[in-house]
Amino acid sequence: MSREPRREQLLNAADRVIQRNGPTASMNAIAAEAGITKPILYRHFGDRNGLITALTERHTSGLLAAVRAALAEPLERRDRVEHVLDTYLAGIEARPQVYRLLTHPEPGDPSGPGTALAPALRQIAAEITRAVQNQVDLGADRELLAEAWGRGITGMVLAAGDWWLETRPCSRTRMVQALADLLWGRLAAAADLPTPATPAPAPDPAPDAD
Repeated sequence: MSREPRREQLLNAADRVIQRNGPTASMNAIAAEAGITKPILYRHFGDRNGLITALTERHTSGLLAAVRAALAEPLERRDRVEHVLDTYLAGIEARPQVYRLLTHPEPGDPSGPGTALAPALRQIAAEITRAVQNQVDLGADRELLAEAWGRGITGMVLAAGDWWLETRPCSRTRMVQALADLLWGRLAAAADLPTPATPAPAPDPAPDAD
């Protein structure tokens, strides 16, 4: 089997083991799940951190794409806020053990795999910032507010989502509503920015006269 399909099979095996055994799943268990020896696993990923990096790329690229698509949905503003929140919570709910692996540092290693989600969160903050800048009229302070809100919303949803996933105090729908209510004050009051006009297509050139 060529390298890339084999690598995907190994990542699928790692996903299954981590979902079953939690963030401390061993390379031995992952190799056994994949039906290979541990040296073959190391040959593909180098070490455990290399495997975590590959899993991070797989899951964060999907989460980023989903959040980006949710931000672009042609919905009323409140509906779009709830849709983005629900998209993020649904993403972490789908694979809670993988999420924990990517967000919670391992004991004694605060700079290890548990910080792997940080780059993706910065990208999510940037996506929210751009959406606010492009869609909401916040006056002269638009750039400052959009940047502050993009980062603040991302941090809030990260912390709240982490707590919700760990304790499950309510349904995902109720959690989305609670977070949207918190965000809604200034967003509700601001006007929409006008949508840039789409340039009219250039007319076809007139046919040459005979």
